[in-house]
Amino acid sequence: MPAPATTLVPTHGDWQPRNWLIDDGVVRVIDFGRFALRPAASDLPRLAAQQWRERPELEAAFFAGYGPDPRDPDLWRLDALREAVGTACWAFKVRDEAFEQQGHRMLTEALDAYDGS
Repeated sequence: MPAPATTLVPTHGDWQPRNWLIDDGVVRVIDFGRFALRPAASDLPRLAAQQWRERPELEAAFFAGYGPDPRDPDLWRLDALREAVGTACWAFKVRDEAFEQQGHRMLTEALDAYDGS
C-alpha cells in the first residue's frame, strides 16, 4: 500500500525547548542541524513525549499559538513509533542511558497505541 500524499514544510528536526531562546519576549530558535522539508507533524513527537506528556495544558498552549494541529491520527502513531526507535538507538549509540530509557518508554507507548486501534 503506497504512503498517502502529504504536504512538506520546513521543519526544525529537533523542536523542543532546549533549542528555543527567549530574547526580550520573542522566541528565537537555534540548532538547525536537522532542518529539512517534512510533514509539519514531524516536529511534534519530542514535545509530546516530553513536555506534553505530564502537562497537557502545555500542548493546548502550544497549539493556541501555533495554529491548527497538523497531526493525522493514523500517521501520528507511525511518527511516534519512528521517533521512539530513533531516540532509543541514538541514545544507545552515545551512551546516554537516561535518554535511552526515555526512548524505550516512548517505544512502549507507541506500540501500545497500535494495540488500542
